[in-house]
Amino acid sequence: MPEPAQQTIAILVVDDHALFRESISRLLNTEPGFDVVAHCGSIEDAIRVLRQTHIDIVLLDFDMGEKDGTEFMRLAKLQGFAGRVLVVTAGVEESKVAALIHTGISGIFMKHNSAALLPQGIRDVMAGKVWFDQELLQGAISSSVKPHSKAQFTQRERQVLTYVFEGFANKEIAERLGVSESSVKATLQQLFSKTGVHTRSQLVRIALEQYKDEL
Repeated sequence: MPEPAQQTIAILVVDDHALFRESISRLLNTEPGFDVVAHCGSIEDAIRVLRQTHIDIVLLDFDMGEKDGTEFMRLAKLQGFAGRVLVVTAGVEESKVAALIHTGISGIFMKHNSAALLPQGIRDVMAGKVWFDQELLQGAISSSVKPHSKAQFTQRERQVLTYVFEGFANKEIAERLGVSESSVKATLQQLFSKTGVHTRSQLVRIALEQYKDEL
């Protein structure tokens, strides 16, 4: 029986450096199942593409000159964009990471990482995982303001949450904890229930904002 055809992932690259976005577009178009529908050098052009074309994931540079990634996220939400956003950046201040996560991004990929890792990052984000540079994320956790905790996590919940922050899938978390995958799913549901969220990226955002003292 033939395997089902792989669904093509429609990608929009937004970066104000033409050489970078053209190079990344060429690289990603060689990957099976990827289609770079457009690449833009400004937030305004990117929003126009979202109005006219179906996009599954946006690769977004944070520093876009006079505007930054948070402005794109604001305008994209107003446009009704429901796809994923992976920030691809040379750098972002730790103090701004929490604000970015709050806007609903699915991850941050640093440009100094190997370009060969980017396709996997895209696939992970499209599969519902989060993809964050761990050093940057830990710095953001350390520098964020410690709020009053609304709930307490069990030791298992904290372990699972830590692995979610590191971008592991349920099966990988189960292997590391020595438990079944269904047990990990149950723990995730407990975390979702305690924090009032429904997705991994929302869980990272809420944990960073409201439950820093539980990490």
